[in-house]
Amino acid sequence: MALTLELTNRSAETSSRGGAQLIPFRGAKVAGASPAGRQQAISPVVVSGSIRCADFLIVTLLGLAIAHVYVNETGVLQNSVYLFATTLVGFATVATFELLGLYSLRALSAYVRNMPAAVFGWTVSFAALVAGVFFLKIGPEVSRVWLATWFVSGATALLTQRLIAGWYVRSAARSGRLYQRAVIYGAGPVTEDLISELEADTDSIVRIAGVFDDRGDGRTPRQISGYPRLGGLDDLVATSRTKRFDLVIVSLPLAAEARLANVMRRLSVLPADVKMPARATGLRFSPRTYSHVGSVAMIDLYDKPIADWGYVSKWLFDKVVGSIALALLAPVMALVALAVKLESKGPVLFRQKRYGFNNELIEVLKFRSMYTDRCDATATKLVIKDDPRVTRVGRFIRKTSLDELPQLINVIRGSLSLVGPRPHAVQAKADGHLYGEVVEGYFARHKVKPGITGWAQINGWRGETDTEDKIRKRTEHDLYYIENWSVFFDLYILFKTPISLLNTESAY
Repeated sequence: MALTLELTNRSAETSSRGGAQLIPFRGAKVAGASPAGRQQAISPVVVSGSIRCADFLIVTLLGLAIAHVYVNETGVLQNSVYLFATTLVGFATVATFELLGLYSLRALSAYVRNMPAAVFGWTVSFAALVAGVFFLKIGPEVSRVWLATWFVSGATALLTQRLIAGWYVRSAARSGRLYQRAVIYGAGPVTEDLISELEADTDSIVRIAGVFDDRGDGRTPRQISGYPRLGGLDDLVATSRTKRFDLVIVSLPLAAEARLANVMRRLSVLPADVKMPARATGLRFSPRTYSHVGSVAMIDLYDKPIADWGYVSKWLFDKVVGSIALALLAPVMALVALAVKLESKGPVLFRQKRYGFNNELIEVLKFRSMYTDRCDATATKLVIKDDPRVTRVGRFIRKTSLDELPQLINVIRGSLSLVGPRPHAVQAKADGHLYGEVVEGYFARHKVKPGITGWAQINGWRGETDTEDKIRKRTEHDLYYIENWSVFFDLYILFKTPISLLNTESAY
């Protein structure tokens, strides 16, 4: 199946201001109507990178395994010839496949057609080894039976692996998870040319899900290159909260500075890549300045904070470290649960709705620290010092943050990360105003998953956020974390968290 931009049903009707209806595609489920509209996209970079790693491991480990079974004189790992040969051929195979273009999604999808190329690539890589053995005059040290067996079994294993990889790519493409779901803001002449270029690129993985523009019918057509205009900027932002957008293309002329600045400010809170077509400006920069969507040159405005291998590494970090922490802290959690249960009637755990990734509502778990009949699930009133709603056990576990330990379960489930901006309750206020009303760009905190601890917490902005200055400072630190994220940054924050808990001045 070619990864193309074949589109159907372009006459989908636009919705009212309450939300936009997205366009269904041939070969993919209806955007927005299916679970694929919300589920996490699969990064093409991760897919092709994983297959490269698989090819290397298959070649290398298979060669070592055959040598271990057949040769097994002094031990394969102690024999530098076999170890060096298998590693070298592993790298050579990946490099040759790369030169032949066998790691593109198009090639992986058309695996039957590309089988001869895969066999050719493997043969070339293996021939390089045989030539090296001949010219280095180390033939007596290398088993010919091992070489023949490895060549035949390696070809079989690589072809089998590509069959599996091709099936996976096709399946992911059918579900819509492998495509980048893109929306375009701006309905001018640049947009029409942009759509034409994207549709003409058969190797592109972009699927256009809609076009948005705030200008009325008098200034922009209701149909742009066959796509209906679905609404304005408010509709785009609102729709992004319920549907999955991977890319927002701002198709406005660079000369419209005031309008462009406002659009960029509004889109900065979205967990998506935001780009502008290079043709939107008459200026020309160095080729290294541009990124590409398919074959279309783009100027990057905002990048998705955690993407591709970064997403994978953070996911693994959360699952592995979170599972270990949950196992080690289970006895402590059992003691806290017993103390909560013995002091006052009611459930041990307190469940509260908070804002999560992309403003989605998630249910955060905590040990109950208040009397059951005084719990405030929406946090309309912040906890203050000597708050009569808080139990004696509750004061202790809140000061020591032991009440947060059940959130490790949230981490395992996937709604929280170990490190990230702390999730706030939906009605939390500072000086009587909702946080989003106090801080412009506040919801940019939700471009990543919230965390149990974060950069703000270890820098003294833990606990009560009763004033506008406190929530501004917390947001400032959260945005710094998002812009500078790395696994090592997460490790640093985790190591600093126990020290920061010693400061209980603002924890009530």
